[in-house]
Amino acid sequence: MRLSDFDFELPTELIAQAPGAERSGSRLLQVRRDGLADLRFGDLPGLLRPADLLVMNDTRVIKARLLGHKVSTGGQVEALIERVTGERQALALLRSSKATRPGARLRFAEAEATVSGRQGDFFMLEFDGPVLDILEREGRTPLPPYIERQADALDEARYQTVYARAPGAVAAPTAGLHFDAPLIEAVRAAGARIAFVTLHVGVGTFQPVRFEDLDRHRMHEERYEIPEATAMAVARARREGGRVIAVGTTSLRTLETAARDDGTVPAATGDTNLFVTPGYRFRAVDALITNFHLPRSTLMMLVSAFAGVQRIRQAYAHAIARRYRFFSYGDAMLLERCENALAE
Repeated sequence: MRLSDFDFELPTELIAQAPGAERSGSRLLQVRRDGLADLRFGDLPGLLRPADLLVMNDTRVIKARLLGHKVSTGGQVEALIERVTGERQALALLRSSKATRPGARLRFAEAEATVSGRQGDFFMLEFDGPVLDILEREGRTPLPPYIERQADALDEARYQTVYARAPGAVAAPTAGLHFDAPLIEAVRAAGARIAFVTLHVGVGTFQPVRFEDLDRHRMHEERYEIPEATAMAVARARREGGRVIAVGTTSLRTLETAARDDGTVPAATGDTNLFVTPGYRFRAVDALITNFHLPRSTLMMLVSAFAGVQRIRQAYAHAIARRYRFFSYGDAMLLERCENALAE
């Protein structure tokens, strides 16, 4: 398949620019093998079975956007941290009126950093203090580029899952934004279990696919961790006949990166650049909760691979016709896995 196979027309007014009044008050499109169902996200516990396992990504969004200037010239510069690589080191995208070269000193309010080199599109920055402390003090919440406003205090709370734990992401695992504490308790009351992985979402998640031939695309790398408790929870769900339900594409990519051919998932830590397109054989995940994704994006390819190319096209056409809200602050889908995405 080619890049143009994953394109669609989306009315701009359907791009959610702010979170809804309540996290679990969003809509949920259930995409089954036998059709579609328009639900509310709060209906999710009623769709679960005893022994089902929901796997959530507990990464925490950092205030990764820094505004400052070059010490030597005073020229304005904006840094978007892609990954924290050490206590005082990070990779970042830099935007300025003139090219920034290695050795340049950058000042962000009360903090400074030196450009120590480049890795592809990213600049290596050496800060004069702990990066996470500086970002918490000086940084701003990095909203996605399709949200056409500056982040405010509401975003600091709502562009973060209620179970966020490990700081390191520069974009939220947005499927998890629909969960609040009462809904999580309702999930457990339905007999389902919850386990966690960590995948620190990088800015590469917003980078476009530049090649019509998908074989030429290379995914960015993201750091992940699967704890021993989660590996055991997956094994228990398999043993008891439950489904493994990934909450978000980041949880799915983490599990599938580590999964063995027999569907077992060991505890693991590493980097993943897994690129999922139709024809991929899923080994670990049986169902997926996810938001609606950008046209021509790697995530459109992933959900098409998971639920079926034609079924996803029908689901998106239905969602547009029914005026669902799209992207990070939008509504959600619950997808069943198909066995042959291309045929279906």
